Amino acid sequence: MTSAFFSTNPAFGDNAAALPEGWREIGVRTAALGFDMPSEADTGALLRLLAAAKPGGRLLELGTGTGLATACLLAGMDTGAILTSLDNDADVQAVARDVLGDDPRVTFVLDDAMDHVRTQHPGSLDLIFADAWPGKYDGLDETLALLAPGGLYVVDDMLPQPNWPPNHQARVDALTLRLKTHPDLVVVSLPWASGLIVAARRS
Repeated sequence: MTSAFFSTNPAFGDNAAALPEGWREIGVRTAALGFDMPSEADTGALLRLLAAAKPGGRLLELGTGTGLATACLLAGMDTGAILTSLDNDADVQAVARDVLGDDPRVTFVLDDAMDHVRTQHPGSLDLIFADAWPGKYDGLDETLALLAPGGLYVVDDMLPQPNWPPNHQARVDALTLRLKTHPDLVVVSLPWASGLIVAARRS
């Protein structure tokens, strides 16, 4: 585990203080599991803020992982908001279920992400965090169609990462271009944490 889990680097201001209850426990268990694709603390801080901007919202996380980002989304959500978090790895998602599963606002689903996306109604979601290939590099148009007017689509790991597979930069560049040229989206790229893109669907 790197210090990104518990970062108090002053360059990031007070973001470490915004990390929710459960973050540290999830981080310790993530390291013990050997999971090498955790969300960063600063990504979590931004997700918390964006979730807070969607009171009563319907949120979708594609790629639970061990639940670091899930915890931050829940920390930003109000009591009327709901979150569905999907992963296809039971062992990894079990950490999130154990630590966060008592929160009635979240439903954990063990399934193929695109199978789930295809069962949802267009325009039914207020925030999508796509932290897996499905909904990001695969099935992008189907996933974006789920956004309600004003809905937010968020992806991370858009800056070079040490665990990228060969030729992945070309995929990142293609995704960035598709989002930035999409006629129904307003998009910003952020050199923040692992590199984020946030897109909002026009009304």
